[in-house]
Amino acid sequence: MSSQPHAPGHIEVTETLVRLYVFLTQYLDRCLDEAARKSYPDKELHAHLATTRGTMADILAVNPVVKAKVERECQDVLALGAAILKGGHEKASAMEPMQAQRAILRNKTMALSDLLAVFRAL
Repeated sequence: MSSQPHAPGHIEVTETLVRLYVFLTQYLDRCLDEAARKSYPDKELHAHLATTRGTMADILAVNPVVKAKVERECQDVLALGAAILKGGHEKASAMEPMQAQRAILRNKTMALSDLLAVFRAL
């Protein structure tokens, strides 16, 4: 029996990235939409996000540059969301960067979803 750790395959890596970007997008959406916050408990979303971030960090440990990029992106999204939830000037100044970040997350999610579909079809 091998004692080497499980190396995730292309599908697992891609699935985890898609899941991470979906949770980050949901977080931003909830910061803007009171009804969305009430329909899906914050605690649950944060737990899923933390678990997925941890899994992604483990997977990306093989590439510190990409790991740092993904972690920075997570931190930026969470900071934008926190600024929006504060309201007032912080919310006003975070709205434009938040919209840009949502577009980036949406594009990454779509591209990764297409890639995942191809991997699964192989």
